[in-house]
Amino acid sequence: MTPIRRTLQGIFLSCLVSATALSGCAQAQNLNAPPLPSSISGAPGASGAVSSVPDHAATPPIVIPPLPVLSEAQARVEASRLTLLMKKSVSRFTTYTPEQRQRFIRLARAAIASSNTPIDRPQLLMVVDRNPKVQRLCYVLAMPGAAEWETLGGTPVSTGKAGRKFYYITPTGVFINSPDRLGYRALGTKNENGIRGIGAKGMRVWDMGWHNAVKGWRPDHETGDIRLEIHATDPDFLEQRLGHPASEGCIRIPATMNVFMDKNGLLDAQYEQAASYDGRFRALLPKDRTPTPIAGDALVVVDSTEAVQAISSASVGHQPLLNHHEG
Repeated sequence: MTPIRRTLQGIFLSCLVSATALSGCAQAQNLNAPPLPSSISGAPGASGAVSSVPDHAATPPIVIPPLPVLSEAQARVEASRLTLLMKKSVSRFTTYTPEQRQRFIRLARAAIASSNTPIDRPQLLMVVDRNPKVQRLCYVLAMPGAAEWETLGGTPVSTGKAGRKFYYITPTGVFINSPDRLGYRALGTKNENGIRGIGAKGMRVWDMGWHNAVKGWRPDHETGDIRLEIHATDPDFLEQRLGHPASEGCIRIPATMNVFMDKNGLLDAQYEQAASYDGRFRALLPKDRTPTPIAGDALVVVDSTEAVQAISSASVGHQPLLNHHEG
């Protein structure tokens, strides 16, 4: 064979091998490719064949169930039912005086309006007055439109304590229990002082996210970010102290209120929706829960002391992150 013929034969074989290899890559890509849209996959090809990929191979869309919407009369009946249940099962529960009830409603309305939080269905708001002389929560039934709001009642709480290093003042504002964050449950472990800081094992912790707060030990009211949570506290040593500022910035509530909120889903409107498609939320929520149809998702922290309003989170604004602290 002459040198020229050997060269031509080598070029031909090289091209043949390259074509075979390219064909194999193309086949692999076709095997791994997602199915074509049904409008294309059912169309005959050059040989008249029809794709064998079924139309149902695509992942079905997530359908989120709508939030329950009661009439005004139905919502008020449900609020009365919950109030009676709390009277029976929640320790230190009270329905407050007429003056106190109106104050909670007035402050809640102002906070909702200033934050542009929509009220498009009858729903519960967890309203906490951080005033050091008040330190109480009250559940408020917020109504859309011009309908009157009403209170159910509540219990003592403890919010952030001033004057102690690394303790933050609980910020004011409207904070949403969003499925963007997954809450958790207490393990019941004790710290070096023998304190179960977030309560007995199994107590729910509602994670309201990172928020700017005043450093309670700083006379210049410098701010930093804290992880705002709602949780129980040590049942043996600290729960009896509720009603006074004591926390590092979070909101401490009685264990019986924690259980009631958890089983009746008072703040879990969006979590119930998330549980329909996300197993993490189904695992967190109690299996024996009976969520109320007037469940909401908003924690509203107010301050009835005019002198303290000047250092609320609404007036200081968000400052550069100087210190992360989980209170």
